Amino acid sequence: MDSTDLEDNTKNDISSKEIEHASIQETLTFTPEEEQALVRKIDLTLLPTIWIMYLLSYLDRTNIGNAKISGMETDLKLNSNDYSIALVVFFVGYVAFEVPSNLILGRTRPSLFLPGIMVIWGLLTCLMAVIKDFKHLIVLRVIIGCVEAGFAPGVLLVLSSWYKRTEQSKRFGVYISAAILSGAFGGLLAAVIVDKLEGAYGIRGWRWLFIVEGAATIGVALISLFILPDFPATSRRLSERERHIAVARLVTENVTAVTNDSEHLSNWEAVKVSVRDWRTWAFVVGYMVIVGSSTLTYFYPTLIKGLFGDASTEKINYLTIPIYGVAFVCTAITAYISDKVPSWRGLIIAAWLAFSLACSIIVCAVYNYTARYVLLVLMATGLWATNGGTLAYASSAFAGLHPQARGVSLALVNALGNLAQIYGSYLFPDSDTPKYIMGFSVISAMLALGVIVFLLLHIWFRRRARFLLDE
Repeated sequence: MDSTDLEDNTKNDISSKEIEHASIQETLTFTPEEEQALVRKIDLTLLPTIWIMYLLSYLDRTNIGNAKISGMETDLKLNSNDYSIALVVFFVGYVAFEVPSNLILGRTRPSLFLPGIMVIWGLLTCLMAVIKDFKHLIVLRVIIGCVEAGFAPGVLLVLSSWYKRTEQSKRFGVYISAAILSGAFGGLLAAVIVDKLEGAYGIRGWRWLFIVEGAATIGVALISLFILPDFPATSRRLSERERHIAVARLVTENVTAVTNDSEHLSNWEAVKVSVRDWRTWAFVVGYMVIVGSSTLTYFYPTLIKGLFGDASTEKINYLTIPIYGVAFVCTAITAYISDKVPSWRGLIIAAWLAFSLACSIIVCAVYNYTARYVLLVLMATGLWATNGGTLAYASSAFAGLHPQARGVSLALVNALGNLAQIYGSYLFPDSDTPKYIMGFSVISAMLALGVIVFLLLHIWFRRRARFLLDE
């Protein structure tokens, strides 16, 4: 067993019953061809399904910005503060319900739970089309945040339950790529919907945007009911032998799995195991840095408009595409390399954050608009590349925890990390245009903290791996 397999394993991570079960599973022999066939089957069912689901989740979460510039702000008589409140209230419920949602998911079937909440938030998105005033907007945004809270941490738990540590970075990269491509083309898609359906059946275009994207979400959710697999040992879409292989192959890298005879922790016990693990809080801080810095995403059009003040809305939309395009390519490359050298994930993340930090500092000192745009592209690349990488790194770190505790830890990382979305929404006020010194200064400070956190994690895991090898 190499250092990667041993890193971050603590002796009390797995209960005695699970160790006994693991030893039984290790006696099951299977060929490399059988394992490859199983992984290919999971890749072809799980990954495309969650990719499309996450793409629509991200569109449904961010389409309020497109609706705002398409007439919603005028029709509902919103001022800039009203709009900021509408953005923030989404994350109140989103953050509060992530941990409870994963506790529920750990005791249910992902193939029912994830599509189920997706149908609900799809219906709520459609209801956004009939809102009449600011109060209606706020109420629906809060409820959508509460419902959608179960999706992202649920996907993290499912992915971490199916793949070995050395397979996870590429899969998390695929997952994050949905958000990247959504950002690249979401605005253009929204523009087409609004333009083509404006006034159809007496309904404003921005209302049609919610109807069309909400209906698409419901449709995909219903289809995913018949495709999405459950956990490895309980999935009804696998044969009995495939289920055994799915669990046994994870044992080789000490990734715990939920089985029919696994010991179940109470919700409170799972929470205690999670919050007492210092790694949970280290990743919370690290991911909060990345998410807080990535709120830059919400301001790409604003920043570009500040750089090219005479640009048309169409040109601004087109200028955002290279940001996401470069990020997509670099995220894919980073994910591939990270699975090749999993014990160096922390250093890779720290290096990307240091790169983004350098870009952010230079942006504060350089006022040539073209140079600032290029730096913005490069800075965004580092942030997107570390997003999926951090989730894969955290999943690997928590692999030896009881599955229910792992679900809590992943939910805490995602939930508390997203708290940064709240204060990050105020980093780039219009009064700071076009230099936005305050926003880039705050992001620079956060990125510096992130570099320190991930360097410390890398050093600790490497030393822990050497210690276990010496035992």
